[in-house]
Amino acid sequence: MTIKVFTDGASKGNPGKSGIGILITNDTDEELLTHSEYIGETTNNVAEYSAFIKSLELIKSLNQADRIKKIEFFADSELLVKQINGQYKVRDSKLNLLHTETKSILSGLNIIYTINYIPRTENKIADKLANEAIKNFNTVL
Repeated sequence: MTIKVFTDGASKGNPGKSGIGILITNDTDEELLTHSEYIGETTNNVAEYSAFIKSLELIKSLNQADRIKKIEFFADSELLVKQINGQYKVRDSKLNLLHTETKSILSGLNIIYTINYIPRTENKIADKLANEAIKNFNTVL
């Protein structure tokens, strides 16, 4: 089975209140899972990495029977995509820790994967989920 994973991190301020959103579909675009979570005050780049790492955790729980053979990741953060793909160096110390964690988890998946940059207009559901996490947190206060 091939899955598609759309991730997004949002921050209201930089740093500011932040949330993550994740959409996982199968290869025929049927929704398998969505996730929306408030992650506290952080930068947008940290939120993007946090969303990606959370998606890896969710994939592990979905793949209990080792049915997933290929993953296509999609994110609207060019920085995240190019850093994970090795096209950009990671200069920020906090991002470097998240980058190292991300690469470690990816190497342990033993699944073929690609990580692709897409414009925000093609990542609407993950973007909406990330922003809803912030909005819902603010509503609770």
